[in-house]
Amino acid sequence: MTYAAFYQQSIQEPATFWDQEAKLIDWKEPYTQVLDYSRPPFAKWFVGGQTNLCYNAVDRWLATQADKAALIAISTETNTENVYSFAELDREVQRMAAIMLGLGVVQGDRVLIYMPMVAEAAFAMLACARIGAVHSVVFGGFASKSLATRIDDAKPVLIVSADAGMRGGKAVPYKPLLDEAITLAQHKPAKVLLIDRGLDPMPLVAGRDVAYATLREQHLDAKVPVTWLESNAISYILYTSGTTGNPKGVQRDVGGYAVALASSMKHIFGGNPGETYFATSDIGWVVGHSYIVYGPLIAGMATIMYEGTPIRPDAGIWWSIVEKYKVTRMFSAPTAIRVLKKHPSELMKKYDLSSLKALYLAGEPLDETTSSWISGELGVPIIDNYWQTETGWPILSVARGIENTATRLGSPGVAMYGYKVSIINENTGAECAANEKGVLAIQGPLPPGCLQTVYGDDQRFVQTYWSNFAHEQLYSTFDWGIKDADGYYFILGRTDDVINVAGHRLGTREIEESISSHPQISEVAVVGVEDKLKGQVAVAFAILKHPEMVVSEEGRRALEAEVMAVVDKQLGAVARPSRVHFVAMLPKTRSGKLLRRSIQAICEGRDAGDLTTIEDPASLLQIKAAVIA
Repeated sequence: MTYAAFYQQSIQEPATFWDQEAKLIDWKEPYTQVLDYSRPPFAKWFVGGQTNLCYNAVDRWLATQADKAALIAISTETNTENVYSFAELDREVQRMAAIMLGLGVVQGDRVLIYMPMVAEAAFAMLACARIGAVHSVVFGGFASKSLATRIDDAKPVLIVSADAGMRGGKAVPYKPLLDEAITLAQHKPAKVLLIDRGLDPMPLVAGRDVAYATLREQHLDAKVPVTWLESNAISYILYTSGTTGNPKGVQRDVGGYAVALASSMKHIFGGNPGETYFATSDIGWVVGHSYIVYGPLIAGMATIMYEGTPIRPDAGIWWSIVEKYKVTRMFSAPTAIRVLKKHPSELMKKYDLSSLKALYLAGEPLDETTSSWISGELGVPIIDNYWQTETGWPILSVARGIENTATRLGSPGVAMYGYKVSIINENTGAECAANEKGVLAIQGPLPPGCLQTVYGDDQRFVQTYWSNFAHEQLYSTFDWGIKDADGYYFILGRTDDVINVAGHRLGTREIEESISSHPQISEVAVVGVEDKLKGQVAVAFAILKHPEMVVSEEGRRALEAEVMAVVDKQLGAVARPSRVHFVAMLPKTRSGKLLRRSIQAICEGRDAGDLTTIEDPASLLQIKAAVIA
């Protein structure tokens, strides 16, 4: 079957299509209805069916590959590696589940997980799924105030945490941040379960805090049966990054999510039982949920959890892991690849990477230079993909499991099956013509695996995502995009990061792409800065490929003029930045996303906001120094 035919069936006959895909997972009780869309935009998938995420990720593989690797936990921070077979993972998850039950957790209760990238974090997620509890993972090391808002929203009966994480060889204490967050929060969890890694002193609060190691010893032989859940029960809540004010919890179901992951692992990510998958993200983000913990295990693959950076002890560390564990599919972010590009290629070439079949990149637009470089170095397909916390799996990509669809530089791909994607003119609500810029939108119902609602706030779900176009109820991704004549989509940046210069609306991504085409520019971030005359002006911060060649102020001014001329030529004078500042680094989160709003705040003399997840605080000092100069 061609991908075009596969896609059309998913759009025209969704019930028939997803009924077939649902056979990829195990059901305790069959569903009575594939789709209930009687109350748009709320969709219910596989109504009446009973299943369980933990069962599909662990239990169902015990009969055929109990002794094969399931979870490979590697920390280059603590120099530890632990490999858990499916049988061993099953035992650890049952122990964790027994601990949770003993601490009073029951079906439907929320459990907040505030953890580093250690095996126990995966045990906790899977244990919640096993007993029907709802987990909410918060990125480890998140600031106390932000953590407190999530505690108040989710109202967990239990928090699972640790003494500390590690980053760049330094301990990042979690317990003090957690204690302060609980103090700030109005909701007080009954219990806090703590993993002691021996990285930071961790005094326990009497009556509330309990030690994991002690309770684990008490439950070594625990047997906890699977709690079978109706397909539309809540599996987890994941708060979107960058949320201000009241946090926005993406609520996911059980059955639809399991089917979507099993389907995407087969058709998009090409995973097979017995192979090894390596996603370099964090469990605090959606990639970690979908493609570190649940997706690969549901596909019967070994999955790697990695604590560390891509360049410690050296820039060959990831490739040594690929060789050692015969990784077949790898998932990372363009930022990480750009970091590796700065280091000698010999660190990659010294390892046998013949097991690797493809590298998938997501999280930000993939530029042509980065894509071409890593493709040349690895000699495997580089597959871009675009999606969101809200969708849980790719909206745009290529499904090589169906047909060997060509990729296109600068594009994450075509619409994935189940997603009725269009580019909409935000003013008229009409669908845009080929190569005409508009907002990327999706017609309901969203396919299985996407968010059910905003946790505890159905009205906010409708108002935020489904009320942005005048004539039709469509899901807004809040991203600008275009679609070419062949159906390939190109993402131009967030609609809420649009720069309005003298009435002209410009996407930051368009200007960044233009500046990046200058041969001297390695990386760039563009923000809109308030201007009394024009409303906003664009300001750029660029990293040079060869900073040693531009040392004088005269040289910097000349190069700035050159860059502006490039933008003039490609986009017109209206898009020309008012300034191009040259810096050595740009502020990013640990997952590789540029902190554009923080850059903008500094330019406008405002507070830069919560910077707990920033990779290198010194980068903000550089931005400040550049602005002042």
